[in-house]
Order: sequence, then C-alpha cells, then structure tokens
Amino acid sequence: MKFPLSRQKRQIIQFFGLFCCCCVLIISCGELNTSTPTDNSASSVTSAERIAVGSVAKPRTLDPADGYEVAISDIITSLGDRLYTYAGDTDKLLPQLATELPQVSDDGLTYTIPLRQGVTFHDGTPFNAEAMAFSLKRFSENGGKPSALLSNIMESVEATGEYELTIKLKNAFAPFPYLLAFPGLSAVSPQAYEIGQGKFKPNEFVGTGPYKLVSFDPNLVKVDVFDDYWGEKPPNQGIDFQFLSSPANLYNSFTTGAVDIAYRDLDADQILSLKEDAEAKGYQVLEKPSSRLDYMVLNVKQKPLDQVEVRQAIAALVDRALIIDRVYRGQAEPAYSIIPKTFATSKPVFKEPYGDGNVEKAKELLSQAGFSAENPFEFEIWYSSDSPQRQQIVTLLKEYAEQKMDGLMQVKPQPVESTTLFANIPKGIYPSYLVAWFPDFGDADNYVSPFFSCTKGSAETGCQEGASQSQGFFYYSEKMNQLLDAQRKEQDPQARQELFGQIQELIAQDVPLVPLLQKKEFAFAQKSLQNVEINPIIGVSFWQVEKSA
Repeated sequence: MKFPLSRQKRQIIQFFGLFCCCCVLIISCGELNTSTPTDNSASSVTSAERIAVGSVAKPRTLDPADGYEVAISDIITSLGDRLYTYAGDTDKLLPQLATELPQVSDDGLTYTIPLRQGVTFHDGTPFNAEAMAFSLKRFSENGGKPSALLSNIMESVEATGEYELTIKLKNAFAPFPYLLAFPGLSAVSPQAYEIGQGKFKPNEFVGTGPYKLVSFDPNLVKVDVFDDYWGEKPPNQGIDFQFLSSPANLYNSFTTGAVDIAYRDLDADQILSLKEDAEAKGYQVLEKPSSRLDYMVLNVKQKPLDQVEVRQAIAALVDRALIIDRVYRGQAEPAYSIIPKTFATSKPVFKEPYGDGNVEKAKELLSQAGFSAENPFEFEIWYSSDSPQRQQIVTLLKEYAEQKMDGLMQVKPQPVESTTLFANIPKGIYPSYLVAWFPDFGDADNYVSPFFSCTKGSAETGCQEGASQSQGFFYYSEKMNQLLDAQRKEQDPQARQELFGQIQELIAQDVPLVPLLQKKEFAFAQKSLQNVEINPIIGVSFWQVEKSA
C-alpha cells in the first residue's frame, strides 16, 4: 500500500520546505558550518506533540526482510516488534512478542517459545504463532540482503500451538535468542506480505509496533502512534524521521530547532561545538560507547603479510591514542580486541604484547622479517575514498612511519571508491584495508564468526571459502574453527566466556587484523524532551521520548 500525495499537497509542502529552509539560512548565520545549508528536502511542519528526528543516511527500503542498513534500524524498531528486545540502554535481552526466553532442547537444536496474546497488526490482523512463523520464513526465504543471518541457521519454524512457536536449527547456535532481536526479524502481517524470492515491499511496513507508518519518502518518514498497540503507548503523537543532505544541514537544523533530536553522522567538530554549547543553550548530550568497531584487515596470503612478524609489527606501530586525538577529536576509545569492551567477553589481548606506537618493537619485528632501510616494507593500505576519517588515519600512519621507523616501513595510501573496494575484497586483491563493523545482534559471536570461520581451506592454501575469504583475511586456522564451533554450541555463559578468551588470544597471536578504536555514539536532544536514551545495539528508543511545551 502506497501513500501518494496529491499535487496540491505536494505544492504546499514544497512551499513550506522552501520557507523553512530560508529561515534556517537566516537564523544560522554565524553558526558553525562546513558548507552552505541549502537542503530543503526534509523540512516539515510538525505539531508540538510530535518528535522530529534528524540524520544524514537515507533509508533504501522499509521492508524488514531486505533492509540491512543502519539507516532503517531506527525506523523498523519503532514500527515493529521482535520476539526479543533489549532492556533500556543495556544489552540485556528481554521478551517482547515472546513471553519468556526459549526452552532449549538438550542438543541445542530446538527452541520452543511461548508468545504474547492480545497483539494486533497495524492492519487489524491478529498476531499468533502462525503469523510469527510466516514472518521468520519470509525473512529466510525471500532472499533479501540479511536473509543469510537466519537461512544459514534455521532448519524449520512452525506453530506448535496458537501461541507457541517451535524453531529447529541446522546446527547448535547458543546466541540464537540474540539473533531473534535483530530488527529485520520483526513480525509482519501475513495479509500484507508474501513469501517468495524477491517479493519485497520497500515503501510499506505493517507490523505490531508502537507506531504505524503514515508515509515513506527517501527524505522523510512519518509515523503515528498505533492506537491498538498491545504495550505502553508512546508519550508523543508520532515521529518525523528527517534525512538531511549533509552533516552541516543536520547541525544547522538542530541548532535552529528544526529538529528535536540530531542523531548519526554529525562530524567531530560539530559534536564538539554542540557539547560546548550544551549548558548555555540547554541541549541534552547523550554519549555512549558504540557497538561499532573500526579495524584494519590484513590479508595473510599476500606477501609479505604472510609473515606473522610483519603483521605483528603493524600491530605494534599503530598508535590508537594519536588516531583518536587527531582524527576523532577524542570521540572514540582505543580497541585492543575485535570484541568491543561493552561486552563482558571482551579481553584486551592486543594491549600488553603490542601496546600503542611501540616503535622499537615494530623495528625489531620488521628486521627479523628481513627488512631494512635499504629494503623497506612497502605497506599498501586501501580505504573508501568517500571516508575522510579513513583517509586521515592512513595519512597519519604514513607520516608516523616516516618520522619514527628509520626507513624500515613506507605506508602507501590507496583510496578507492567504496563499491569497488567491497566488490574486490573477496578476490584477495588488497593486502590491507580499513573498515568498520556494525553488529547484527548483541552477542560476541557476531564479532568473530563473520570474520574468521572458514568452510574450506588449509594452513597452506589459506581460507578458500567461508567468512574469512569473503572478508579479505584469507586466514585459516583449524584451532580457530574448533573454538568458533565450540562457543556456538556452548550454552553455559561462563564456559563460553572462556572460549571467547581463547579466540581473542589466538587473534592477537596470529594478527589477521588490528583492532583500532570503538567510536562513541552521540545524540543531541532539545531541552523540551524527556526520556531520551541510547541502546548500544538498537540505538535511540524513540517510543519513550516525551516532549513538553
């Protein structure tokens, strides 16, 4: 179902958009800006009870079975419910459409889940186990971008009672309940959707969440409170998700009051400016460690990175504090493991053996590998040309090596368009590249299995098929495969934590990657708002936000 606007309404909206844009230009003179704000695509007039949320990244689709971008997760979690969600601003799992955590069979393959009664979809269709089974099958079978998250794991799903769901897995997977909290696994109405390869509805969302969709446009998504919501009603009248064309326009929209919440993709200087002005202007600053992790991939099959001493030398040379200060203006924390320290399983395995800017160790290791000032290590680092931060990181590493390494290492920056970069990664073209990882669900497995598992390979050939190959590591370790398999099957939390410790120690020993930093998540809210908080996995809980006059 689409929501077309009449020509007359479009003309009215265009007029108001132009009018608001002019106001922004006038009012924001003298404010911090990095470009002239000319964006009028997301301007809107909202009532005093509605929340205007501004961000930069635009949603491609609202279909939960096909959406795999950060830009849509905020919208989907407002429109839909999953079997499980997270408590407040923590990563603690809570039942949502389920009424309790699953009953798990002794072999770890069968999950029985009791479901909530009295729930209705936005189109009036009753929610039950058949509807939930339909939603999970559709996600798995329609072939959307995130479909493999479930199709690789789930063998079958069926209603074994009107309000009882039974899911059978292909292999034991201990973090499965966390996967069921992934936004794309929201329940959707069987009356509004179909199961079938490629059968998506990008402009619609018919779920059970606290809001229902009013209109979808690449620049503006409007949602209203769903009056028949089974849970606590939101204390506002709806959300207007506005998508601005640049961080500069987002900054100015917030400082002029055109949006109530500025969230995602402000640049470092704008964040510093808003923090400095917060007390005087009444801005609320929400700051929390992000679950995003930035790291450097090392292709262990390319010479000379096939020598572990060379990879260890890179790990020793990286100065995280310098990168965080110069590039991110202090808005990140050093990462000494691929598992962020927001997880209890995280272990800072890179800190003691390598440290930060350990130049003498880096020189020693490169000398052991046969390099000298006459025969320097020429290190290509590839990165997306549309990322100024990654360009700054590589430039900083280049200058640092020139100043500190006495000619043993020459860093060669290699910018490339992002689409080309990600298309070439599985081919093994790049010796190294910079990237960031956003987790799909709140379990440490999501930071190791998608990187290092390998279904075909050997120590001699490297990884030929599997996650390690597709991510550009080409790292193969039988011990790693065994540890990954063990932690996925292990139901005891303490035993899993010990296995994760061994996994991280093996990564630090073999160095197929170098963890760099864990960015901080920021959101800014006007002083008229209450109950604004950031969850480390799913972001801002907009359905809790209240707006006073």
